[in-house]
Amino acid sequence: MKRIPRPLDPVELRVLGALLEKEQTTPDHYPLTENALRAACNQKSNRSPLVALTETEVADALDRLFVDVLVWQTTGARVAKWEQNTKRRWALAPGPKAVITELLIRGPQTVGELKARCARMHPFASTDELEAALREMAEGPEPLVTRLTRWPGQKWSRWAHLVGGPVEDQPPPSPVGATASATPPVTAPRRHEPGLADRVDQLVLRVETLEKELAGLKTELGIETPVVEIQSEEEE
Repeated sequence: MKRIPRPLDPVELRVLGALLEKEQTTPDHYPLTENALRAACNQKSNRSPLVALTETEVADALDRLFVDVLVWQTTGARVAKWEQNTKRRWALAPGPKAVITELLIRGPQTVGELKARCARMHPFASTDELEAALREMAEGPEPLVTRLTRWPGQKWSRWAHLVGGPVEDQPPPSPVGATASATPPVTAPRRHEPGLADRVDQLVLRVETLEKELAGLKTELGIETPVVEIQSEEEE
């Protein structure tokens, strides 16, 4: 099963990052309705770049992420709510989970920046501990993060996520007073059509999720699953 079924577009990255963040910072208000999720995507704090996503853009991104089983819609509530579903694909401990969340919602950052910003989700005891988490996510055939070039004057290298595909190393920011280029708008590309292997993975994940939800409902309703005994031909 692929850790990243396909490169996510900027809108999908912001939606997934916002869900991960709210799960860790405001668990009492999670999962999120589409309106709450849109507000989380467009909030002015802890975000880079700032965006102004529409209801349609958020809804379409959720549909695409749902196809890849990266998000899931909860059942039983009067209003539909959404939650992230990366546990099976990424299997991240709390520390790495906080790191990938910050990278998704703010982009490339140094270890020092990540240590300060991850504290609201998972406090790291030292930068060495955080670097160990980054190295762990950067290893293997399907890494989630990559180390970028260290800019002049910076103590640490920057790190970036690979959930949106390969990352192009950017030059250092222009000196104060220089003309800065405009940040390109966040747009969603055409819909991704999964291949046969991806569809099988998606079906397996959906079946497992549905079985878990069904078991939970049976427990709440006090319904016991009957035990079926199979007799062998010799016993007959």
